[in-house]
Amino acid sequence: MKLFESGKIGTMEVKNRIVMAAIGPLGLCELDGSVGSRMIDYYAARARGGVGLITIGGGIHIHVDKTHLADGMWSLFLRTDNVVYISRLSELTDAVHHHGGKVCAQLTVGLGRVSRVTFGGLPVGPSAVPYFWDPSIICRELTVEEITNMVKASGKVAKILRMAGFDAIEIHGHAGYLLDQFTTALWNKRTDKYGGNLEGRLRFSMEINSEIKNAVGNDLALIYRLGAKHYLEGGRETEESQEMARRLEAGGVDALHVDAGCHETMYWFHPVIYHPAGCMVDCAEAIKQVVNIPVIAVGKLGNPELAERVLEEGKADFIALARPLLADPDWSNKVKQGKFEDIRPCICDLDGCLERIHTDFRYLSCTVNPQTGMEREYSLTLADKPRKVLVIGGGPAGMEAGRVAALRGHRVTLWEQSYRLGGNLVPGSAPDFKADIRGLIDYFITQMYKLGVDVVLGKEATVESVTEANPDVVIVATGATTWLPDIAGIGSKNIVTAIDVLAGHAEVGEQVVVAGGGTTACEVAVWLAGKGKKVTVVEMQGELIPEKMNMDNKLWLRKMVNESGVASLTNARIQKITGNGIVVSISGTEKKVAADSVVLAMGLKSRSKLKDSLARTPFEVFAIGDCVKPRKIMDAIWEGFHTSRVIQ
Repeated sequence: MKLFESGKIGTMEVKNRIVMAAIGPLGLCELDGSVGSRMIDYYAARARGGVGLITIGGGIHIHVDKTHLADGMWSLFLRTDNVVYISRLSELTDAVHHHGGKVCAQLTVGLGRVSRVTFGGLPVGPSAVPYFWDPSIICRELTVEEITNMVKASGKVAKILRMAGFDAIEIHGHAGYLLDQFTTALWNKRTDKYGGNLEGRLRFSMEINSEIKNAVGNDLALIYRLGAKHYLEGGRETEESQEMARRLEAGGVDALHVDAGCHETMYWFHPVIYHPAGCMVDCAEAIKQVVNIPVIAVGKLGNPELAERVLEEGKADFIALARPLLADPDWSNKVKQGKFEDIRPCICDLDGCLERIHTDFRYLSCTVNPQTGMEREYSLTLADKPRKVLVIGGGPAGMEAGRVAALRGHRVTLWEQSYRLGGNLVPGSAPDFKADIRGLIDYFITQMYKLGVDVVLGKEATVESVTEANPDVVIVATGATTWLPDIAGIGSKNIVTAIDVLAGHAEVGEQVVVAGGGTTACEVAVWLAGKGKKVTVVEMQGELIPEKMNMDNKLWLRKMVNESGVASLTNARIQKITGNGIVVSISGTEKKVAADSVVLAMGLKSRSKLKDSLARTPFEVFAIGDCVKPRKIMDAIWEGFHTSRVIQ
């Protein structure tokens, strides 16, 4: 495979064409900004898994002055201003080199107008432009002296990185962060030498590149992360990016790592579950057409066949993965060994990675891989004494529990009431834009059989049948079912549930009302609209998708609703359901909405009866997933993992 041919970036030779893209390792470095043991374990696992070039995310920060970073905020960036920090960086590079990988440090001048934390002062920017998170705040324009200081600092940092054993530097020039703000006319209104035409707007970047090259020559490969288009009115388009690419190549850059989007369209540089695979390959291809240096493509390239095809067709010279390597650090080795079916796929829900670090400020991890960020702490060991484990329920919680228990040497039986594994993931993956979930189901099913889990389909569990099986441990993962609200007419024949519609167990008419405006409701509405149905979504709160959800996915799903022609009513409470539609109350005024079918998507309720009954038996019983409380895929998988991890 071309994926496993060696390749060169500048003078650096990489053993294969697989790059780990930068992703902020929040919580994995120490509070003072030094490299911690967990960070070393995290990157070493990906190097051991076969990645050719690993980019250290989060950014080595070229700060204007240290007062920009309040106490504790160094945990967002890695420091290079003390010999202790350099020593720890060396331990990190040694760990990657030990497994034959190369290491790249992402170098950032900061976040500018999109910084979520302003470190106690005004956010800065290329110009006095509105702050992204609160447009009433106007950013402070960086002075020429500050820019000059950051340029000089970049050369000093490059020398330190060379000393610490790094092989490459990537300039953080994309996604609407500070350097990207300088290069974009929409945000750069300067009238000095750092503004105006493209030459002026690109000057800051070019000076950094030149300073680094002067400092370390060709000892470190120099990569520039470039957003080819912003998908924003007034933002950068492909043609200007191609000219930028030509100039960057002429200025000494050794490779271009190409993506798309900015913070106004963040769902591009953080591709969401609804995006098709390879969603930004066209951007890399457009840049490759105008340069002679290597181009790195990124964006939902976790499918090995697709990644290989991108290289074979000459659309890029390297492929970059970020979240697929959170989901499975052994991705590269498994592809090389032809074990595609054993790759644990990223599902792009972003809950375990971006939502955790950006919203919850918790350590970086992964929805489908709880060991990410805790490689040492959550390592699996064989049980002291194999036990007979009965898992009841074949959804994500049950299958993860079964997988981990089997890996630890327990004798595992899994009962599933239906005749198919997957639980509510099966209907949830029905729309074509939810194909990522199908990959996760396939992975789990494969692991059940490969690990010798005794899967029994069509088996209804009762206290009596469990007693007869006589297991040592019972793990209840019976999931959840549709919640039926107490609304007049709830028994009408034109009512169907979203789960039944998605599963193909129920048909709908031409005119459809979806009762509920959450994630599932909006997904089924878009799906039905794509089949030519006339759909109206009714939500009692003031906006669609009011529940906590990763912002990138939420914004894209709302965009899908708007673009699919789905009508929506918010602040609308359903009063009753009739044979020809519903009656809603909006601000005290009743309104009739005609419909042939009413699809219920107002939430789930736990299937908790068996759990409660087994609690009164002498068995060692654990309850996990939605049967405890309906929540997200991440909760189900993590509970399954941790339950089986500690069974002795």
